[in-house]
Amino acid sequence: MFLARVVGEVVATVKHAALSSQRLLLVRPVNPAGAATGRTAIALDSVDAGTGDLVLVVDEGNGAAQVLRRSRGPVRTVIVGVVDAVDVGREETRPSGGGKRA
Repeated sequence: MFLARVVGEVVATVKHAALSSQRLLLVRPVNPAGAATGRTAIALDSVDAGTGDLVLVVDEGNGAAQVLRRSRGPVRTVIVGVVDAVDVGREETRPSGGGKRA
């Protein structure tokens, strides 16, 4: 699992049948302070995350299958949670960004 920031949406006119009703988002790995640490990836959204949200991502086929409650399929990377705050030691970091939170 890793922390990431949602940086965009993926629009596809044709998808694998198993993904036809699923939303795909672009996520960029970040460290607990929010600085980018890796390459942007495509992740299936299972929690209604929005652009700018700090999220927890699982990047492993079996974990993705368990989260989606289905047998293995064409998915490896899934957003499994929206992060409200990161507490490292005594410092707490609140994510900044957009999202659809009310």
